Amino acid sequence: MRAIRMTFFFLLFATASFSQELKVAYEQFTLPNGLNVILHQDATVPRISVNVWYHVGSGSEKTGRTGFAHLFEHILFEGSQNVPEGKFDEWLEAAGASNNGSTTEDRTNYYEDLPSNALDLALFLESDRMGFLKQSLTSKTVDGQRDVVKNERRQSYENRPYGKAGLELPALLYPKGHPYSWPVIGSMEDLTAASLQDVVDFFTQYYSPANASLCIAGDIDLAEARKSVEKWFSDVPASLPKEVVTAHTPLLTTEKRVVMEDMVQLPRLQLVWLTPPCFQPGNAEMDLLASLLAGGKNSRLYKKLVYDLQIAQNVSSYQGSSKLSSEFYITVTARPNVTLTQLEKVVEEEIQKIKLEAPSNREVERIKNQFESGFIAQVESAGGFSGKANQLNYYYYYTGNPDYFNEDLQRYKAIGATDLSAAARKYLGTDARVVMSIVPEGKKELAAIKN
Repeated sequence: MRAIRMTFFFLLFATASFSQELKVAYEQFTLPNGLNVILHQDATVPRISVNVWYHVGSGSEKTGRTGFAHLFEHILFEGSQNVPEGKFDEWLEAAGASNNGSTTEDRTNYYEDLPSNALDLALFLESDRMGFLKQSLTSKTVDGQRDVVKNERRQSYENRPYGKAGLELPALLYPKGHPYSWPVIGSMEDLTAASLQDVVDFFTQYYSPANASLCIAGDIDLAEARKSVEKWFSDVPASLPKEVVTAHTPLLTTEKRVVMEDMVQLPRLQLVWLTPPCFQPGNAEMDLLASLLAGGKNSRLYKKLVYDLQIAQNVSSYQGSSKLSSEFYITVTARPNVTLTQLEKVVEEEIQKIKLEAPSNREVERIKNQFESGFIAQVESAGGFSGKANQLNYYYYYTGNPDYFNEDLQRYKAIGATDLSAAARKYLGTDARVVMSIVPEGKKELAAIKN
């Protein structure tokens, strides 16, 4: 493939009104133990990003044993057979590196951003926790991180204004037992009940080379980087590939109205629909619809609710895309003395306008330009390559092709005004959604009432 310096290429791509084809050169190979490896060379600055995706998320869990994937996001930073507790972060910081991780329904991700001469350190640390973490797992380690996760749940959901909605929505959107029917962070009861053996079994089942993808992006010599990967990961024990998580996601067939009292000052309305999975037909249209409705101060809902009528503090909309299903959100926080019924009426009117009349070409071009600018920004990096490394792993996981950049962008460029109207009619029905009213304690009268 052509070797292209991405910083120059992105500049060329942007100034040419997105007329150029976007390519990200990479090499890919698989170790005998099953580990998929993606290498991307970019010598713009002497830094690299090492990015590991384990193909396990909360969707791989079982009813009664939830929260394990997120628990391991924490445990994997606590040391392994050859890395004493606390040294993972200490050694990386001494090398001028930063690191972090995240968990979704579909995957768990870890990364290190560091100087290019510290590649072997990152590979040693990642390989040791992939192949030799189980030997260091103790009840003390598990109990310590179990408490950390419980406290995170309290801070991020239970005691955070409007946070409880995120715990309740999965069960409202999906049928019982569906892989997405519980929150990523899991339940307190399941975290409490998890034994050391439960945790060890989960790690053994999912955290293996054949269920992972390693991407290195940045100032590397491709041949030398491959040698380093082989050096550090070849002794990680192999295992059989894991069964792919699958599930049929029934469409919502009714409207579910829920009122939740919380320790908040202002009521909030949240409308949620189930929409097509990541990269499936209709998925890109819903991304652009979110931008059309509430993507910035020029969007329809922001202008109507916040500027013109001045009945909302803020409004947002986004499409949360995942492997088995996606979720389309519209969230509006009311101003004082405004009911959620008032807000819902205006939101529904604006959705209805899109259904009945296609947006103008100028409006569509604006939101497509916004998207294309954001698309480029997510893979650019100021002195690092986290965005590109993660995106290469992302495309590999969801499409099988790490360099899916151009194909992905073309999905959005091909969308026209009538496509957006058709998508709104198809997916944003009033009879197949969740309408959640989050109101101050003792003020249920502020909730959205069906007209």
